[in-house]
Amino acid sequence: MAQNKIVTDENLMESAKHGTDGYPFKCYFEKLSQFDFHCIDWHWHTEWEFVYVESGNMTACVGESMFSLSEGNGIFINSKILHRFYSSDETVIPNFLCMPSFLAPENSLIYQKYIQPIVSSSLSYLILNGENLWQGEALEIMKQIFSAQDREGDGELLTSVLMQKLWLIIYENIDKTCMEEQTDDSGSAQARLQLMMQFLHQNYVEDISLEEIACYANISKSTVLNLFNRFLHITPINYLIGYRLKKAALLIKNTEKKINTISYETGFHNVDYFCRAFKKSYKMTPTEYRKSKNSTVQ
Repeated sequence: MAQNKIVTDENLMESAKHGTDGYPFKCYFEKLSQFDFHCIDWHWHTEWEFVYVESGNMTACVGESMFSLSEGNGIFINSKILHRFYSSDETVIPNFLCMPSFLAPENSLIYQKYIQPIVSSSLSYLILNGENLWQGEALEIMKQIFSAQDREGDGELLTSVLMQKLWLIIYENIDKTCMEEQTDDSGSAQARLQLMMQFLHQNYVEDISLEEIACYANISKSTVLNLFNRFLHITPINYLIGYRLKKAALLIKNTEKKINTISYETGFHNVDYFCRAFKKSYKMTPTEYRKSKNSTVQ
């Protein structure tokens, strides 16, 4: 069943556990239209993620890259990589997540030789295009994995076998130059960005200046701007405003608080500005949004 919210902690790590300790694999069938703004917002997790675009088109932001994926294509996202998906249509994206150790124990030769080099590499993602021969084969195996979830009796075993087959195809065809260790610069850049995003999430109610963000991350103001633009393709201030609006939307939907109270509680000290910004993002006023969400629940 599709989810309609990705819950993360203050470090943007997804809070949900995918699968169990004994079976660290989980499959989802998601429609982007069921998420606010048709968007699965920024998050990361230790699991690998494999996404297939069953219908529609979507824009994917992974690490510092942004690109479009059309129907019939897919993507592999490496462990601990920030990513975000959004679409303007009814895009359907079945996907599954699994711990790399689902393929083999971390202390095994298989893991050390065929899995760890990619987990710790500079490879953030791999686009799977159905027109490419080996990538088309990988996509077909992904579809078999989706089908295996409905199989009774031996579905877990079949999933494990198919995952091994999928990983073998990827490992055999991946550009081995991508398997070099992640550079300190790349890793530290994402770490600093996550630190700044965490700072904004923890203090979004307060007036926050660019200088304060830079001071918190111990970098220059120009580097702050560069990192937000490089990874998120947005300014820090616009990111902060967007985060405040999401917090406000939750309060509007889940409480009976007055709109002006919610405005102040989410860092907007001018109610008129808050209402304009909310309508620009949500295409309706805060009051209209509350009515629409209440009518959906009834």
